[in-house]
Amino acid sequence: MVTGSCGLIGFESASHFGGLGLTVAGVDNDMRASFFGPEASTAASRRRLETRLGSGYEHHDRDIRDREAMLRLFERYGSEVELVVHTAAQPSHDWAAREPFTDFDINAVGTLNLLEAARLHAPEAVFVFTSTNKVYGDTPNTLPYVELERRWELPDEHPWHGGIDETMSIDTSLHSLFGASKVAADVLVQEYGRYFGLRTACFRGGTLTGPNHAAAELHGFLAYVVRCAMTRTPYTIFGYGGKQVRDAIHSSDLIACFEAFFRAPRVAEVYNIGGGRHSNVSVLEAIDLVQEVTGEEMTTAYTDSNRIGDHIWWISDNGRFASHYPDWHQAYDVRAIAAELYERNREHWAP
Repeated sequence: MVTGSCGLIGFESASHFGGLGLTVAGVDNDMRASFFGPEASTAASRRRLETRLGSGYEHHDRDIRDREAMLRLFERYGSEVELVVHTAAQPSHDWAAREPFTDFDINAVGTLNLLEAARLHAPEAVFVFTSTNKVYGDTPNTLPYVELERRWELPDEHPWHGGIDETMSIDTSLHSLFGASKVAADVLVQEYGRYFGLRTACFRGGTLTGPNHAAAELHGFLAYVVRCAMTRTPYTIFGYGGKQVRDAIHSSDLIACFEAFFRAPRVAEVYNIGGGRHSNVSVLEAIDLVQEVTGEEMTTAYTDSNRIGDHIWWISDNGRFASHYPDWHQAYDVRAIAAELYERNREHWAP
């Protein structure tokens, strides 16, 4: 069962696990087009899934906010559900502030609907949730950064120089409404593990990206930079001098984490997961890199106002996950991700 099955991580999850021989029930009602406009629609991804997996893919055009629909869906499949990959979400800070009820109903209440449906009808299923590093609010912004020429950076001697781990507090910080709704969902996923014994995991991702990303200005940083370069669209940098740092993990590297957890599940786990020190970049560095990869000179603008809840610096410490699943490794770094985005979207993102 894959929610958000036609989005970036949902599509890759459905493709991957369908390729392993599992029948995939995909839940997706193309809300991304409502969030970000018709250019962000996932309809084409649905068609690709149906072509690629054939009878191994069963699509359900349903809304995770519809509690009765989710209960009926899980009741229909029952114990046949071995794995739930929950990726459906409203993913934007800015959008959440415009429609708080919608954001919370999708991210928090929708997650509760799925957890309860799984508990009632498929309690042995493994439940994987794509959470976010935004559950930490703006606490990462209190760290003692040093301003370098093209990025902010932590001193070498700082304990989190190699990446921020799960011991960072989620309390007493500014989250944005999006961050708050994801905190609620994250804690619910943990609670259904601890309280009911479901085998759940929250993957608190940094920048999740890949060649199938339907990039938009409000969501999808690295892919959107590549898209702006390729389509010759001006790119706006929001605050922090453009030196804010993101780690980027390729969708296939993340799906490999999901498979590892599926094969050897645990209860109520929480993992920071991202590019780590292996794959990270500042906005200014990303613009330089993308111009080099695409051969296109970008037009950029700058505004002093950063987005609410935005991180000055985020690099994930993947150590907890790696200690539990030592065979996992990352195949992609930022340059490889940008190059693949360029090659795979030459026609789709033409000027």
